[in-house]
Amino acid sequence: MANRREMMAVLGSAMFALGASRADAAVADAVLDPARAELRREPFGDLRVYLSGSTAQLAGMEAGSLELKPGMTPHPPHQHPEEEIMVITEGTGEISLNGKVSQCGLGSMMFCAAGRSHGIVNTGKTTLTFFYFKWKKA
Repeated sequence: MANRREMMAVLGSAMFALGASRADAAVADAVLDPARAELRREPFGDLRVYLSGSTAQLAGMEAGSLELKPGMTPHPPHQHPEEEIMVITEGTGEISLNGKVSQCGLGSMMFCAAGRSHGIVNTGKTTLTFFYFKWKKA
């Protein structure tokens, strides 16, 4: 049976894919700092969603950051209908991409095509921070 976090992730992905909830709103031009992002304090770390919605060119887009606690992962490797980029800005860890595990740290970047398996684990002794960007054209 899925836990609450897994169910919320599935629900959020489904809503994003269907264009519901916040994805109905168009993303406005803005300069956002962490204080203006939506903060979600999770057991694995602090998740900030800076923007989420449609644009003139995209059906849906989301950008945010995660301060991942040592030894934690936000979820097991997963896949979703959006393409995604992750950029590591602090800490060290491992990124799983299509079953291959790679070490990552400051300046590492991941691109994952839609429908491909990916995940991240903080293997260091300090916070691993990354920014993510997901988008779906149609």
